[in-house]
Amino acid sequence: MINLLKALVYIIVAFFTSLAMGQVATDSELHQQLAQKDSLLFQAAFDTCNTPLLEELFTEDFEFYHDKGGLTEGRDAFINPMKENCANWDPKDLQPSKRILIANSLKVFPLYKNGELYGAIQHGVHRFESLDGDKIYQKGDIAKFTHVWVKEDAQWRIKRELSYDHQYKEN
Repeated sequence: MINLLKALVYIIVAFFTSLAMGQVATDSELHQQLAQKDSLLFQAAFDTCNTPLLEELFTEDFEFYHDKGGLTEGRDAFINPMKENCANWDPKDLQPSKRILIANSLKVFPLYKNGELYGAIQHGVHRFESLDGDKIYQKGDIAKFTHVWVKEDAQWRIKRELSYDHQYKEN
């Protein structure tokens, strides 16, 4: 009976502790760090073709789950097509597409093990725009994204990425 009571107390404490460890404030150091990483990630992917930076931002065993494009397994399998596209891109030209983070949509949830911060879940909403034949950006899909960041060698890296609920919206 005492062991059952101890187990029940442990479960209750764990449950309420998990509730207390929800989303961090937008002005917290963790939120600010990962918001900056998010910005660097999409700037490297869409604005500057900085594939060496992308290699630093992803773990080697990175997995990308996309609701329209399927599963991509491995950092190289994800980045190599970008390298090929970037090899043909002139930095004086506009990028064919861009990503816009929806204001106030970014949320960060820390992940702890034995009281140590080892990772975080970052969730947000973004819109994509693409150049038309007249070189004018046109609104495209709006989608949700979730990144699982882990601390690897004291650096934040994305281990898993989900991109889903792609919908075309006028706003």
